[in-house]
Amino acid sequence: MRSILLICLLLCTGLVSAQNPDADYVKDNYKKREIYISMRDGVRLFTSIYLPKDSTKSYPIMLQRTPYSAAPYGEGKLKTLVGPSAELMRDGYIFVYQDVRGRWMSEGDFVEMRPHIDTKTDKSQIDESTDTYDTIDWLVKNLSYNTGKVGMWGISYPGFYTSAGLMSTHPALVASSPQAPMADLWRDDSYHNGAFMLPHNFGFYPFFTNRTDNKPTQSFGKRFDFGTPDGYQFYLNLGPMKNSLKYTETLGKDPYWRANLDHPNYDDFWKSRNILNHHNGIKHAVMVVGGWYDAEDLYGTFKTYQSIEQKNPGITNIFVVGPWVHGGWARGDGDVLGNVSFGQKTSTYYRENIERKFFNYYLKGQGDNVFAEALMYETGTNKWRNFTEWPPKIAKERNLYFAANGKLSFSEPSEKKSASEYISDPAKPVPSSDYITSGMPREYMVDDQRFASRRPDVLTFQTDVLDKDVTLAGNIWANLKVAITGTDADFIVKIIDVYPDDAKDNANTAKHIKMAGYQQMVRSEAMRGKFRKSFETPVPFKPNKVEDVSFELQDVLHTFQKGHRIMVQVQSTFFPIIDRNPQKFVPNINFADYSDFQKATHKVFHEKKNASYLKVRVLE
Repeated sequence: MRSILLICLLLCTGLVSAQNPDADYVKDNYKKREIYISMRDGVRLFTSIYLPKDSTKSYPIMLQRTPYSAAPYGEGKLKTLVGPSAELMRDGYIFVYQDVRGRWMSEGDFVEMRPHIDTKTDKSQIDESTDTYDTIDWLVKNLSYNTGKVGMWGISYPGFYTSAGLMSTHPALVASSPQAPMADLWRDDSYHNGAFMLPHNFGFYPFFTNRTDNKPTQSFGKRFDFGTPDGYQFYLNLGPMKNSLKYTETLGKDPYWRANLDHPNYDDFWKSRNILNHHNGIKHAVMVVGGWYDAEDLYGTFKTYQSIEQKNPGITNIFVVGPWVHGGWARGDGDVLGNVSFGQKTSTYYRENIERKFFNYYLKGQGDNVFAEALMYETGTNKWRNFTEWPPKIAKERNLYFAANGKLSFSEPSEKKSASEYISDPAKPVPSSDYITSGMPREYMVDDQRFASRRPDVLTFQTDVLDKDVTLAGNIWANLKVAITGTDADFIVKIIDVYPDDAKDNANTAKHIKMAGYQQMVRSEAMRGKFRKSFETPVPFKPNKVEDVSFELQDVLHTFQKGHRIMVQVQSTFFPIIDRNPQKFVPNINFADYSDFQKATHKVFHEKKNASYLKVRVLE
């Protein structure tokens, strides 16, 4: 939701170049109405409706509810693309966009990821499911030539509104597609196991926050001026997070930014916003969509699918994951990311052969219901695969152990005493990329990690050259045995595919990069150590005491091919994507002082009684 807000905004609003070839189609085939729809409590929501000009047919309705604007505003001003894709636009639907409560031109007060109310006793108790119900009810009763069937879709924040709309229970809603949906804000966009996603949020909120009252507006928020393209140096100079409040015209006055700083723990503020607890009573078809390289809402993608699956047995719940960044399936070809080529146009394939067929089947009765439960793109070998469930039950759990001398294997360590250590210095944090950027680059999740493996504050473990393919399918858990000299520390674990020394460059390889020996990041995740026992109640480490630090790295479907190696890196800074831990226990790191930041020595054990390993699922 954060780092590519502008791209998402353009995508969600259709505000792209007038030279877009789809613009003429919209102009020739659609007319627009702008109305206010009253909710049950009297608040009116601005709604933009694109109706096909051909009134001799009836059309299903496709609805998107968004905090990113239903623009352009004005009866004569049209989006240059309507619907999830150009293909569906041409198939003929009524497309509806709505500014959610308290955003842009809608009335009311905005609440970030408004908490869901399971049991409502009167009309004053509203949430996003009731606003969805009231909107759908008005549309099917008042729009001419609609078929009475409604579908919803949305990416990122609009994905959350789609996810919340699943519980509206309106009988006209027959197909929904939450795509990269925010699900648990503490675990999606704000904090990853307690580690704050810094540029992800820092650059987002000034632009997102264009109103904090009930006064409608068409004006954007202020983009933050970093004064430099070098984000690493900017955030280093910024110092402790409390210093962000000095930017009084942007972050200093922003209630949403301040909420992040005031709530570093998983408290009731965050728990109330966890939509995953409420996915009950869903009766219609759902298709959850996401990307393996979604740096923003990977957690929400997998947990939304799992939540719906567990709470609603027997419904159609399709899961689609491709080799995409956040929202990458909705635009472009999807054949490349950074230096990594996927060998085919995966995004084009998805739009034409998955998304289009899903909505046409459930909303129009066209085609056959031939969808697999899980349609997943296997990276490494670059091919689509169908599974009857996710993760596949045929994948076997195995442990991938760290060992002395930087070894990594499926065999348990036999040494009685063995550990690796490094000095972590918050004043000289490990960069999250080896190039200059002020944000969170889209391609960082497949970047070459050789720059990190050469640093003394990064531990590197790798297998021997593989004599056969190894496919990991499902989630991964890091299980570390550590001892630190301080009282707090972050641990970042990265899983890396090491290419052979004779690997050839591809057409997309950057001039300064060689694919020979390339260390492609496959998955990474962070854990703020003080949350190792509880996300609600952090506790300090006892210096030099061996302790468990375990956390989930999320799912993969990746084949480490014969001739490659599997590598794991462990480090304690990943800057500036993750804020710096002072390495001294501070109840609220966001209000730490300069004096709290200190060097510390971290030791990771790989011995018989204290084995560090990754729990993986291997697809034989």
